[in-house]
Amino acid sequence: MDSLHDARQIERVAALSEAADGTAPLDEATLMALRHPDRFRSWVEGDAVAVLVDGQISLVVAPEARGHGLGAKLLERLIGEVGPQVALEAWSHADHPAARRLAERTGFERARELWVMRRRTSTPLPRLEPPPGVRLRSYTDADADAVLRLNAAAFAAHPEQGAMDAENLAERMAEQWFDPAGLILAVDTSEGAEGRLLAFHWTKRHTHDLGEVYVVGVDPDAQGAGLGRLVTLAGLHHLADLQVNEVILYVESDNAAAIRVYRDKLGFTHASEDTHVMYRRPS
Repeated sequence: MDSLHDARQIERVAALSEAADGTAPLDEATLMALRHPDRFRSWVEGDAVAVLVDGQISLVVAPEARGHGLGAKLLERLIGEVGPQVALEAWSHADHPAARRLAERTGFERARELWVMRRRTSTPLPRLEPPPGVRLRSYTDADADAVLRLNAAAFAAHPEQGAMDAENLAERMAEQWFDPAGLILAVDTSEGAEGRLLAFHWTKRHTHDLGEVYVVGVDPDAQGAGLGRLVTLAGLHHLADLQVNEVILYVESDNAAAIRVYRDKLGFTHASEDTHVMYRRPS
């Protein structure tokens, strides 16, 4: 099959899986890569599909095709073609027992857990009170370079988010959901600061009812001043004003400081089934 045909089949199988499981089996980076044949490799066996993007595997089997070993066969094909010398990662976008068993059989080890936390907008929010010398405003096109610089600094150790460049930023902003009013900036208005960007919160509205704390970035030089909480709260007020019913966010399970803020100060909760797991196979 050609890449375009594979991409359509992958999207179809992913949609069937999401409808059955209630969880999207492909992340945003993979979905964006499917638009560019040079960014991914794919393996398709009927209603079982696998995608490899930057060393990360997404493996999806349509509900009616499960239980016949198609996923295991496809993963064995992928590993055989890629070779044992290549380090690989694979996400299970829910902590599925079948994914755990397949990982164990193929030499993948549990490496990361990503929590989905949720908050109903019917729960009242704290008041939004920026400290002196800080102003909140929406994004404009003139802010692109500043957002990229802060993003690179804030996520220097984060492999997915930290690599965002001007092309990727433009691609994200070309998505139907993008709203510049939902990318909220905290800028320094103190004397001599000339509006320096301190932090940002990029919100995302998935549907009429669902919003997301998409990205929160804080300049490392401005850490410890409560700016992460400030811009997060500003984004939650923005999403509440749009009348979404629920807001979600993704956070590393071992990021105790962030979880404490989200849970104790902003009212987010986490259920055990809302856990995504990354498995890793060393080279």
